[in-house]
Amino acid sequence: MATDDHQILALVLFSAFVAATLAVTAWAGRRRHGSAEEFYAGGRLFSPLENGFAIAGDYMSAASFLGISGLIALFGYDGLLYSVGFLVAWLLVLFLVAELVRNCGRFTLADVVAARMRRRPVRIAAGVSSVTVSVLYLVAQMVGAGSLVALLLGGTGQAARTWTVVGVGALMVFYVICGGMRATTWIQIIKAVLLMGGAIALTLLVLLRFHGDLGALLSTAAQRSGHGADFLAPGLKYGGSWTARLDFLSLGLALVLGTAGLPHILSRFYTVPTARAARRSVVWSIGLIGGFYLMTIVLGFGAAAVLGTDAVRAANPAGNTAVPLLALVLGGGPESTGGTILFAVVAAVAFATILAVVAGITLASSASVAHDLYGAFRRGGRPASREVAVARAAAVCVGALAIGLALLAQDLNVAFLVGLAFAVAASANLPVLLFSLFWRRFTTRGAVWSVYGGLLPALVLVALSPVVSGSPAAVFPGLDFQLFPLENPGLVSIPLGFLFGWLGTVTSPEAPDAAARHAETEVRALTGAGAA
Repeated sequence: MATDDHQILALVLFSAFVAATLAVTAWAGRRRHGSAEEFYAGGRLFSPLENGFAIAGDYMSAASFLGISGLIALFGYDGLLYSVGFLVAWLLVLFLVAELVRNCGRFTLADVVAARMRRRPVRIAAGVSSVTVSVLYLVAQMVGAGSLVALLLGGTGQAARTWTVVGVGALMVFYVICGGMRATTWIQIIKAVLLMGGAIALTLLVLLRFHGDLGALLSTAAQRSGHGADFLAPGLKYGGSWTARLDFLSLGLALVLGTAGLPHILSRFYTVPTARAARRSVVWSIGLIGGFYLMTIVLGFGAAAVLGTDAVRAANPAGNTAVPLLALVLGGGPESTGGTILFAVVAAVAFATILAVVAGITLASSASVAHDLYGAFRRGGRPASREVAVARAAAVCVGALAIGLALLAQDLNVAFLVGLAFAVAASANLPVLLFSLFWRRFTTRGAVWSVYGGLLPALVLVALSPVVSGSPAAVFPGLDFQLFPLENPGLVSIPLGFLFGWLGTVTSPEAPDAAARHAETEVRALTGAGAA
């Protein structure tokens, strides 16, 4: 638990960050001119370096900083899957997605798919899927915020966590409504710099504590974990039974394939002027993200070695507070000035991480509602400014929904919750995106079936999994309607997304899209001719 000094200093630093981000939002709000391109894409004026930092800031979430390190501290080797999966996923984004999406779309995933399909059914399906993924991702970030404030305020109970979730939701809605993409991007850049700085400082302190000897770090972590050598071997969390092993495979698929289907990541490619700039943005972001995930490994094992697994679990059963507690001890302990300062800095950086990420996700989801769902029914005579107004109203609704769901899921690990969002993205968004870009025969029915054929099974399987009921750690521990044994649905729902896309296309009564339209889309994707 934090002392009064920890609380005060952390709240002061966090308040300073909030004040700075509000100033950025006000500055961006004065510069906006009300166009859809300005609100959704920041005028497409960001450089590859700026966008690379913003992508890294958007991607390095509370799940990365709090959840992954906590899972490694609790389960050792098996927790590494998250770090590896989150990083490897960017190779798929770099080689298959970034440039083509930038050339084919304007603001959202639906733009890419609808380029050669009947617009209304495709936009509705892609919009529904994008909003669903965004809300799941938002829930994870808000759960992280609640866990952090409970630690910061000494575990003062449910009320503190509830008001924190509500406060974070209100701030993210304000950022989006007033600043749009320009403010959101600069907030993410600031957050990326702060997060990298905090992670580097903590990693160096962990290494110095063990005199740079990684072997000593790992052996101490194994000893203090209570599991001995098993802590450094596969199987502690995802071993033993076939169910656990299949869960491991399912999670790996979701993490590697899900990034390319995340709406808030895809929308970042539209903030630069060209496809070449989008590719260079991804190269910058891979460097930053790769370095960061290597540091989360050191921090996770460092928390196990310095604190002990039992202490990490006692503070938070899901491990979400391992990094702030590690900072407290590395700084000199609960009663020291160094511990107070380091704890406060890490807590404030974690809050900054959450705020920046939720702003980006909220903007992407509001764009899907306004540009895709509302746009599917908007008549040509209505001004585009009406669409921006709808997007701002959608931000409020999405924020309210995410707050409500986060209050139900406060005891789940944030990295695990993000894994569910990745599974839904990989099941519903990735198949239709790849089919649209690379399959000449793909039809409108195939696109709609692909989205719903991945989205609905993923949601149903999550609802019937141990995550929701049938276990002490479930969202509803007192109920038991569990029918699906795996915690992550990706192993089943991702192949179904591809299967239904193929099945819808080959059984479609309509002829495949005209060769001329596919050729036009292909040329546009590869060369950028006619890109927005």
